[in-house]
Amino acid sequence: MNIKRIVTEDELKEAFAIRKEVFIDEQGTPDDEEYDAYDNLEADCTHILIYQDGKAVGTGRIRTVEGTGKLERICIREPFRKGGVGRHIIQELEDIASEQGLSRVKLHGQTHAEGFYHKLGYVSEPEIFYEADIPHKLMKKELK
Repeated sequence: MNIKRIVTEDELKEAFAIRKEVFIDEQGTPDDEEYDAYDNLEADCTHILIYQDGKAVGTGRIRTVEGTGKLERICIREPFRKGGVGRHIIQELEDIASEQGLSRVKLHGQTHAEGFYHKLGYVSEPEIFYEADIPHKLMKKELK
């Protein structure tokens, strides 16, 4: 596996293709809810891609919100979901947070993935909320 911090428009397009496949096509998120003001190279956030055998298979991004790293748009193409790709994405985003001097991170995790995040040290808030008609929980982690 190879992780790359996105620095070109072509790399960003690869991330968008993964997000379209997972969030829009597979989960039914409307286009206008998936893409936002942070989906460009000038935005104050860092996008990443993860490659396996030369193919882009996962993506995510991090931005700072009120002194906390917010992990967002984390997704993996379906055939690659059981091989540790998600763990590598989360670790890279946490590394970026640490490099930026942040001591904690948070994310809006889909409830079906809650167990995955718990294994990585995240603690869930009890309330369920909906984004794009999908149940989520706020999850937080203190970084070492």
